[in-house]
Amino acid sequence: MNKELLEALDALEKEKEISKDSIFDAIENSLIQACKNHFGKSDNAKVEIDRETGDFRVYAEKTVVESKEDITDPVLEIALADAVLIDKKAKAGDVVQVEIKSKEFGRIAATNAKNVILQKIREEERAVLYNQFYDKERDVVTGIVQRYVGRNISIDLGKADALLSENEQVKSEHLRPTDRVKVYIYEVKDTTKGPRILVSRTHPELVRKLFESEVTEVRDGTVEIKAIAREAGSRTKIAVWSNNPDVDPVGACVGMNGSRVNAVVDELRGEKIDIICWDDNPGILIENALSPAKVVFVIADGDEKTAKVVVPDTQLSLAIGKEGQNARLAARLTGFKIDIKSETQAKDAPGFRLEDYYDDEEEEYYEEEYLDPDAIEDEGYVEEENEEVEYLEVDEIPENE
Repeated sequence: MNKELLEALDALEKEKEISKDSIFDAIENSLIQACKNHFGKSDNAKVEIDRETGDFRVYAEKTVVESKEDITDPVLEIALADAVLIDKKAKAGDVVQVEIKSKEFGRIAATNAKNVILQKIREEERAVLYNQFYDKERDVVTGIVQRYVGRNISIDLGKADALLSENEQVKSEHLRPTDRVKVYIYEVKDTTKGPRILVSRTHPELVRKLFESEVTEVRDGTVEIKAIAREAGSRTKIAVWSNNPDVDPVGACVGMNGSRVNAVVDELRGEKIDIICWDDNPGILIENALSPAKVVFVIADGDEKTAKVVVPDTQLSLAIGKEGQNARLAARLTGFKIDIKSETQAKDAPGFRLEDYYDDEEEEYYEEEYLDPDAIEDEGYVEEENEEVEYLEVDEIPENE
């Protein structure tokens, strides 16, 4: 019997990851509970179990009294004549250990003991599952679509089921039972029925985790994803930065022939992904964020978190995007409220004068201009020239000089 018990405990430990010690504790508690049910009290009951062999011993500690007439509680006391049969050196006032035969317990006591063990196993199983998935909170796991529960979806994660609520589903996705999907675990709750696991297909962190799994440079920290703006099922913009000047962050995320980004796109079922370079200069960052549209110049106010952008007339619709999506995602990505105007619109807008940036000698607009209110000069603005781009840093648009 002991061998079968140990084999059963080994199987529990292997299959459900429930430690044998916790089950032995449950058996001890169940035997003490059985003593209480059988004798009415268990204050003096003790249980010893050998963890190696499975042998156990149940006994009651009783105080020795002179005679049976002196016994006030037979559960707690024993006459000296009976005590010497257990311990020859026993005398009045000593405590002796009286063995209890567990097979003498009644049916009700045995049933209650069994229920105590089963309850402990269920509690341990729930605790193990909760700890496993709590460690995976804020991570991506693969699951199988099981069934629809109203408008929610039950996802089988192997040892537990997760709930993909309607709000966390991508509207354009049509998941079917047996479909394999990757989901982001955003919350794990401990309940009496086991862990309640809430997952998402719309969370922006899902994109980050997918890139971490596909791009080695992101995983090891060489390339950092600085910001993510997502409209699930349609388009995502991510801004990346390389901590190694020899590593191109955009190229690392795109991969050879687009292999890396395509793997993420496939997992997101065709969702478009724009990858741009992060820059601490808000003007450059905003121009990058409005990609693929070309930008004439950007006026960015870092304090107010507002920006005015001028684009060529032919690029206005591209900069704004379908239903304003491109501009909306760029604003979320950068944290700036962006006002986009075409060159024609900007000419007549008050305080938005293109003539201030007109080169009289070349008679053409600067190709790109970034305005930063942090660099202010008393005489106007500072011009920094390089071969391709001229960067202007001013607090506000200067008057014509």
